[in-house]
Amino acid sequence: MRLFKRKHTKKLKMKKVFAVLAIAAAFAACNNAAETTEATTVAADTAAASAIVDSANVAIDSTVKAATDSIGAKVDSVKK
Repeated sequence: MRLFKRKHTKKLKMKKVFAVLAIAAAFAACNNAAETTEATTVAADTAAASAIVDSANVAIDSTVKAATDSIGAKVDSVKK
């Protein structure tokens, strides 16, 4: 037999539900922010990498053209 009966058990259950919902909302909000930050970081890294590749391609093309021109000049001088 209970000597003291709680009259406000529904209020305690609701407080617990609200606490659990608040914690779940905080986790959900933090999780979404991390995903957008990662996406932005990946996009920035991809843009930087493509810029580096483009500059490397320009440097390689100019080097190949210079080498081709110098070899062509040497071949022409040998033919004469």
